[in-house]
Amino acid sequence: MAKSVRLIDSTLRDGSHAMAHQYTSDQVRNIVKALDDAGVGTIEISHGDGLGGSSFQYGFSKEPELDLIKVAAETVSKSQLAVLLLPGIGTREDLREAEKYGVKVARIATHCTEADISQQHIGLAKDMGMEAIGFLMMAHMVSPEKLLEQARLMEKYGADSVYVTDSAGALTPDGFRARVRALVEGLGVPVGVHAHNNLQSAVANSLAAVEEGAAIVDGCCAGLGAGAGNAPLEIIAAVMTREGYDIGGVDWFKLVDATETTVRPIMPRQQIIDGPALTLGYAGVYSSFLLHAERAAKRFDVDPREILLECGRRKLVGGQEDMLVEIAFELAQQKAATTN
Repeated sequence: MAKSVRLIDSTLRDGSHAMAHQYTSDQVRNIVKALDDAGVGTIEISHGDGLGGSSFQYGFSKEPELDLIKVAAETVSKSQLAVLLLPGIGTREDLREAEKYGVKVARIATHCTEADISQQHIGLAKDMGMEAIGFLMMAHMVSPEKLLEQARLMEKYGADSVYVTDSAGALTPDGFRARVRALVEGLGVPVGVHAHNNLQSAVANSLAAVEEGAAIVDGCCAGLGAGAGNAPLEIIAAVMTREGYDIGGVDWFKLVDATETTVRPIMPRQQIIDGPALTLGYAGVYSSFLLHAERAAKRFDVDPREILLECGRRKLVGGQEDMLVEIAFELAQQKAATTN
């Protein structure tokens, strides 16, 4: 019997970063319909930084987040909707409001050393009858053993599954395998993976993870996501099918059609691994920093790669986007001093 792999699409959540959070209701409706038709069982939608993320710090959404969730809920016929929530950005009330619109899956995300702050939100999700998924972000920053310790906390709080989340796209297959193996062997719940493509390893990492026992794999159509993007879901579906895995009725032909006709035409730019995106993976920097770094670089006339390298040296994590302006200013001062 073929091993089952559950695919979750994040085009309307992680893809929000690459869209500068400017999704419209019509775009959401079209993408949800295409994914639903392709048999994708779970579709994630929210601001790129999760519920409540629309702000000066992270970037304002073009349309209110709950309006987009409502459109998605009115469009799906077979799929279920998921949202991301980062404690400290989103609140329990945000999660309650999303659940009222029919959201069935809550993905509760913390930094890889801060699983303890997820307890209330995982608990609330379970109290409301939702599926609760624990997300351990920036997983490259700790050892497999430390990641397992944090994953066990999420499992203890009631998470139905826990993710190895390579937010920086900094892991290569060996490191990804080790972290997935640790969680698969040490947890009693399924393990999921979420890979970014800054080192062009997202598909290879996802396949390696499944070989190690991961049961859930994230992706985005055309890889649309933060940094150089995520594992392209249409490629993940094709690769998993080719390798003999059961992907739960997902039609990868239809996923390719959804990508080509619905997602690619609205992308501000195609997902490529240019210098700044590659630097994200090399330096181990949070993928959503890319557009923030490019804006700061333009403002202060400095190289965005230098900003990102300094972010890596300082070990910045999600939530510290404001620091990029400070770094860019400091680099501009250094550049001026050297020139003079």
